[in-house]
Amino acid sequence: MIDSIILGNSIEVLKTFPDEFVHAIISDIPYGIGYGEWDVLHNNTNSALGGSSAAQNKGGAVFKRRGKPLNGWSNADKKIPLEYQEWCTSWANEWLRVLKPGSSCFVFAGRRFAHRCIVALEDAGFTFKDMLAWKKNTAPHRAQRISEIYKRRGDIQQAENWQGWRVANLRPIFEPILWFQKPYKTGGTIADNVLQYSVGAWNENAISEYCIENYNDVAFSNVISVHYEKSDHGLHETQKPLKLMECLVALVTQEGAVVLDPFAGSGTNCLAASRLNRRYIGVEIDSDYVEIARKRINDDVIQLQLG
Repeated sequence: MIDSIILGNSIEVLKTFPDEFVHAIISDIPYGIGYGEWDVLHNNTNSALGGSSAAQNKGGAVFKRRGKPLNGWSNADKKIPLEYQEWCTSWANEWLRVLKPGSSCFVFAGRRFAHRCIVALEDAGFTFKDMLAWKKNTAPHRAQRISEIYKRRGDIQQAENWQGWRVANLRPIFEPILWFQKPYKTGGTIADNVLQYSVGAWNENAISEYCIENYNDVAFSNVISVHYEKSDHGLHETQKPLKLMECLVALVTQEGAVVLDPFAGSGTNCLAASRLNRRYIGVEIDSDYVEIARKRINDDVIQLQLG
């Protein structure tokens, strides 16, 4: 089980794990925004979901598939946030059970439904410790000028009236990382918990080593800046930087700790743990990604041994 990528549904797989077995959970979970088929976590009530517009078919658009607009297409779509919360609830209790007291849990849950994930994990018994802001060096943007829409309609007057105004969102240059903690046992202090379970504190050297701008007046702040590198692309649609995951692993665990990723994807978290001399367990439901993750970690181990 340890130092492996397991093929399966993590909701079921984690039920086979012993209690208080893991020192940290770090996971880039599905955001529930319909990014891909794997990210549709609500009742799909419209056949246009996942389709594409004429602009998207031209190949120049950032997003290749059509998601639902924020206000949905039907009354059923108003339930999407609640359905996402219910999905988080379906695995939150198992996450809490397998963690050691005082252990940290980092979750990438997106901006739109992060609050629903927070409620689900709080209800399961987690303490919501903080929300980190991961400052990125690049982010897609598709905020269209509303004046251009009016021009296409032939409404020149409104196009002039609305110069400088856009629809959709601002450029998403930061992503939230939700930081939860399993409560330490009553009758002791967090310092006692650290001695008993080797978790509960955080390592200041992780911030200074991995973050680009976290220094001077913002030293040890909850805004962390880690940039993408060329090697951080091409294996998964939502792949995160390896250095970012190394930062999180180093922030809350010591060497030899067991780090779990229940939604392992291409294995970035597990690779980060392996590189930092931690034990890892990844669970992934897609067999193609399981093979990618296993090969990626194995190749990295061989490369380190050779060089």
